[in-house]
Amino acid sequence: MRQVFQQELIEIQEGLVELAQLMVRAIENATEAFAGSDIVLAEKVIEHDPEVDRLAASLDERVTKVLALQQPVATDLRLMVSALRMSASLERMADLAQHIAQLARLRYPENAIPEPLRKTFTRMGKLDIQMAHKIVELLEEQNIDTIVEIRDLDDELDELHTKVFEKVLTAGLMEKPEHAVDATLASRYHERFGDHAVSISKQMHYFLAGQRLS
Repeated sequence: MRQVFQQELIEIQEGLVELAQLMVRAIENATEAFAGSDIVLAEKVIEHDPEVDRLAASLDERVTKVLALQQPVATDLRLMVSALRMSASLERMADLAQHIAQLARLRYPENAIPEPLRKTFTRMGKLDIQMAHKIVELLEEQNIDTIVEIRDLDDELDELHTKVFEKVLTAGLMEKPEHAVDATLASRYHERFGDHAVSISKQMHYFLAGQRLS
């Protein structure tokens, strides 16, 4: 019975990694679509979002079943609780990638990024992608040092998010009203993506160390 339980734990961890890998693909394609007004990539992100939703739902069902039938304790229980929360954050990160892709599709064939902010959004996209890959690394290797790296990347992302708002509020910088709307929404999507990455890192710290980070 214990051997079956351990196999179920392994499959839950593998499911989290698979979900994270889908999220990585989504944010990579979304940021490229957003930067280059690539309608094909944008549609690809949107089309594959239900796949993420199905995997997240399946993973949650598996965790719930294990909780009900195995009644885990200590470290195993922490994994179950963390898995449910990480699954929700991973699904939300993929949703945010979809929102970025939808902005690119909405403004096609024009570029959704106002010229004065293109370098900023390029950097924000790179930071999101870096954090996404760090999440996969964290789930696979379970190294606490990776948690610090994710938080550092998020700090830089938060600074850029603040700068976007400062530029949006600068009189005359945005050529069209929709530029201000697009910049505000896109910046918020990137920033929230980073917040969920940090949330996952906190859950992993709880699982590994039994302590919650502030």
